[in-house]
Amino acid sequence: MPRCYTKNTLRLTKNLNMKQIFTLSILLTIAFTTGQLFAQDKQAYNIDNSNIALQGYSPVSYLDLGLAQKGLKEYKSEYNKVIYYFTSAEQKATFDKNPSKYLPQYGGYCAFGIYAGAKFRTDPNKFIVKDGKYYLFLYNVELDAQQLWLAENNHQALVKTANSNWKKLRSTYN
Repeated sequence: MPRCYTKNTLRLTKNLNMKQIFTLSILLTIAFTTGQLFAQDKQAYNIDNSNIALQGYSPVSYLDLGLAQKGLKEYKSEYNKVIYYFTSAEQKATFDKNPSKYLPQYGGYCAFGIYAGAKFRTDPNKFIVKDGKYYLFLYNVELDAQQLWLAENNHQALVKTANSNWKKLRSTYN
């Protein structure tokens, strides 16, 4: 059976499509903007796709105990859209009272890499605690960035340069 369209039907279809296109464009704009904001958050933190920081190691253990300890999923907190794991309810409570105190330097990226002007993933067992902060380092078969940092024997100068570089690197991709 042939379809019969009147002038009003065509106008209604055209208006409906324009409304749909307008609505779709608004939704896409919102989605893109939200995605960009989230992407900027991910750029500043060395996290995986599940937004878990420090590969699941406890930030409180690093700073308060000087130990790299794997946290448990039963004890976790979210701060700035990033998830942190802890070894106990006490550690979680400590973090929740003052989360910014327990955040890794340079978003958890390799401190020596930031000093050198680049972002590198870290080995959670390679770290230094100094002046109430902790710094993580890359470690693989070719490079031990923690040893490079220590060999410089000038922590303050390295931190000063790394802090300056971090201002630029914070919003870049790896």
